[in-house]
Amino acid sequence: MNSTQKTTLRTRFARLAPALALSAVMAGCASVPHPSPNDPWESYNRSMYQFNEAVDKAFLKPVAQAYQAVTPEPARTCIHNIFNNFRDIWSAFNSFLQGRGHDGVNMVGRVLFNSTMGLGGCVDVASMNGSKRIVTDLGVTLGVWGVDPGPYVVLPFLGSSSVRDGFATGAALAVDISPLTPAFEIDNIPLRNSILALSAIDLRASLLSADDLVDRIALDRYSFIRDAYIQRRQAQVRGQQFNPNNPYQAAEEDLPDYSIDDDDVPAAAPATSAQ
Repeated sequence: MNSTQKTTLRTRFARLAPALALSAVMAGCASVPHPSPNDPWESYNRSMYQFNEAVDKAFLKPVAQAYQAVTPEPARTCIHNIFNNFRDIWSAFNSFLQGRGHDGVNMVGRVLFNSTMGLGGCVDVASMNGSKRIVTDLGVTLGVWGVDPGPYVVLPFLGSSSVRDGFATGAALAVDISPLTPAFEIDNIPLRNSILALSAIDLRASLLSADDLVDRIALDRYSFIRDAYIQRRQAQVRGQQFNPNNPYQAAEEDLPDYSIDDDDVPAAAPATSAQ
């Protein structure tokens, strides 16, 4: 991406910022009397969560479901693995910054193995041979360095975050060092935008099963997702492993129980015949 294109992209983001700010102000109108200690901005967060959910249900989720329906599974798996291969480069970089050399070496090995034997990352041969993915990012790196996460915050379109993680995401994009960097460096604008869109669709499609799971077991989706996010990030800072395909997985002993007990389900009303 040349300097002119980068300037144009920043200009578009600048034009979008006021709209995002307005939606954030409007979203903060609701009030939660007793917010969680980890979520002092719960009034704003719940409203922004509802905004994101509306956007997701109207556009992102249907597109992801259509993509899953029309794209053969081998093709989807190949695409997903290729994007994961780029994310593994970012994870390796952050593992070294965190002083976790063993994790960094493991992730570098995964990238090299999958990029060669795995046909450019299309086949995850590293996982087939017992090498687990260790997902990490700049927000976790700052946490390992001792930066407090700050309050939980729901970002427009991006969803769950914290002050620390939101700053890390913005900083990584600002300096053009992130898993999306290779795509941003493509000069062909239609091709670049297509890859970015495919990355977003692939990511949303990978969350469909986890999304359905939350729908089945959570009485309050917002609280469940918030607590799972917080516990998951704490586990990553501590260096604990989790399933990278399930963003809602957290430390089991810490996550509150949001499942529906049989006693909580009202008895079904007797069926009546049609009139």
